[in-house]
This record gives sequence, structure tokens and C-alpha cells, in this order.
Amino acid sequence: MSRNLFEIEDNCQLKTYKKFPISIVRGEDVWVWDSEGKRYLDLYGGHAVVATGHCHPDVVSAIQEQASKLLFYSNVVYNDTRALAAEALCRIAPDGLKNAFFINSGAEANENAIKLARKVTGRTEIINFEGSFHGRTIGTLSATGMTKYRESFSPRVGGHLFAPFGDLAAVEALMSDDTAAVMLEPVQSMWGARAAGPDFYKGLRELCDRFGAKLIFDEIQTGMGRTGEFFFSPRHGVTPDIISLAKAIASGVPMGALLVSDEVSSHIGYGDLGTTFGAGPLASAALLATITVIEKYNLLDNVKQQSHYLRERLLENKHVVATHGLGFLAGIEFDREASLFRDYLLKHNIITGTSSVANVLRLLPPLTLQQAEIDQFLKVLAAFQE
Repeated sequence: MSRNLFEIEDNCQLKTYKKFPISIVRGEDVWVWDSEGKRYLDLYGGHAVVATGHCHPDVVSAIQEQASKLLFYSNVVYNDTRALAAEALCRIAPDGLKNAFFINSGAEANENAIKLARKVTGRTEIINFEGSFHGRTIGTLSATGMTKYRESFSPRVGGHLFAPFGDLAAVEALMSDDTAAVMLEPVQSMWGARAAGPDFYKGLRELCDRFGAKLIFDEIQTGMGRTGEFFFSPRHGVTPDIISLAKAIASGVPMGALLVSDEVSSHIGYGDLGTTFGAGPLASAALLATITVIEKYNLLDNVKQQSHYLRERLLENKHVVATHGLGFLAGIEFDREASLFRDYLLKHNIITGTSSVANVLRLLPPLTLQQAEIDQFLKVLAAFQE
């Protein structure tokens, strides 16, 4: 059965991903099963998407109920589920960011964030960071700091400048009267889950205020509880002007969003932004249920507790050099290539991911991960032999 599925996908799809040699057909909480009935511990979460665990019954129930009433209608009408989802997202949003715009994906969220910054300021330049990743559209690739992605397609959209992540002086040297925004992932996930010190984020806010530029946080991976809070912002007392969201926002149903300040929203009129599928009733039901589950089952506290335990125990492993990231966006720096550990773990039914830093493995598990499952992972990892 698996071989046929592999052949069908390989024959009918563009070969854009190097896939694991497994076919996942079912999921429950932190576990997935392949087409042959083998169970895997999922510490990758579909690449930071499955916030509430696979097929959380409350999320499934909400989707089923909505699907039986109305699958879709566009944004030209009001809708009860969309209204409640927007209200819930704005309620948990950082103070000062209580205006939402819904779209379908992370790349689309970042495209619109860049558009808004340029429209609101009347300027063209965006300062981005080396090691960043913002999406695969031509616009978001132009904002991406990893050259292997950015330089694959030309011509790119102009107006993007790049500074080393964490280097405030380098950012200041690039700032000018044409700077529309500074845009960053607060934790650079694909670049080994790297975060900067508090003074860096505070300094960016101060620079943007001084030069009249907007501060954009790409929270597509750090958002919706992954760091132990709903958002990285306002950690360190820093609130950006725009936050982009996607991935975990609806527990696996495709959805993205922007959260913007009152000042930014005051510049947006009818027709400035648009989307066909953004905040359709089905996606809205999934978003509302995701927020409800995270709060009802205290998943933010679970992330804080379990990620602290995970990092402490990881440092006991002889091959672990350091840990990076925050919460359940964890980078594990090894003394050798991370792909060796990823492949070893997969052979022992544990799914993890590498990064664009060769010796850093990433864990992006559901927020429901418990100590027993962490211990299982640590036990297998401790038995690694090259």
C-alpha cells in the first residue's frame, strides 16, 4: 500500500520536497500512524502547525459542526463564526494590536505586512535579516535572508536590505528616511532556532520610532503559544506595529492573519486589501476552537513546564553542544550533522526536523507534549551510535 502511494505522489506531483519514506494516514494528539499501521511520535508537528495535537476532539467537533452548516461564503457578507473567531483572536492579541485581517498562509500574511508598511509610510525600503525565512512567493523570497532560497528566482522585488541578526548597529546604519519597516522573525526557526538578546528587540523598537518606520514581527512559527505565550510580542516590553500569523493558528486548517495597530489600521480603506478564502467559516471555526483548546487545557503552562524539562535533560546528552529557541520551538545543536540524528530517530519511530544550520535539529511538537513522551525521545536519543 505504501509503495503505491509513494509512486502515485511521485508521478503526479512536482518533486519539490525530499519526503520521509513514510505515508501518514492518521493522527491523534502527539502520535501519527502510517499506512502500514506503524505509530510515530511526532515532534515536528507538521512543521509547527499542529498546535492542539492531531485531531483534537474539540477542534474536530467544531469543524464538523461548521461543515454541516456552511462550508464557505466570501467576505462580502457578515458571518457568525468569522465574527467570533476575530473577536477571540483580538482578545488574546497584545495590547495595541486589536485589528485583524485574515488570509490563507504565512507567505500571504507577510506579503500583506510588507504592502501595509509601504502604504502607511509612503516609503519603499524594508530592512530584513540574514538567516530569515518569510515565505516562497517572489515577494517574500525577496525578504528572505537565506541566500539559497532568495537567489533561486530572479528578478526579485527590490527595496530589501539585510543586516546580521542581533546586530543593532548594523540595522541603524541601514536606517534612512526611506525605511518603511524593519521585519524579523523574533526567533529564526530555519536558521537553527536562534533568538537575540532583549536589548536587540528593544533597540529595534526605538530605531523604528526614531525614524518613523514600522516594526513587523513574523510570528508565523512563534505565534499561537509555541514559546509559552500566545505571542513572542510583547516579550521584553516590545510591541511591533504588525504581527503576521499562520501555521498553528487553526490547528492544521489553512489560515493566516495579520494583527495591526490602530495607527496602521487608520490608513486602510475599502479595497486596499482583499482575499477570497481568508476567514472562510470552516477556517474560522478551527481558529476559534484552537484558541479555546489552548486556554481550556492550559497548554501555555504546559509548554513552559515541559520545554524547561526538555532543555535541561538534553544537555545531559554527550552529543548535545547547546539548545536554542524558546518553548516548543527548540533547536538542538549537536557535535555532528543533525541529519544523522534525524534519520536515526525516524528509524525508531520519532519524527523530527533539521534546519538550514547543518548541526542543528529542530523540534516543533504539538503544545500537548508531555514528560512521558519527552522521556521516550530522550531515551532513544541517548542510545544513538554513529
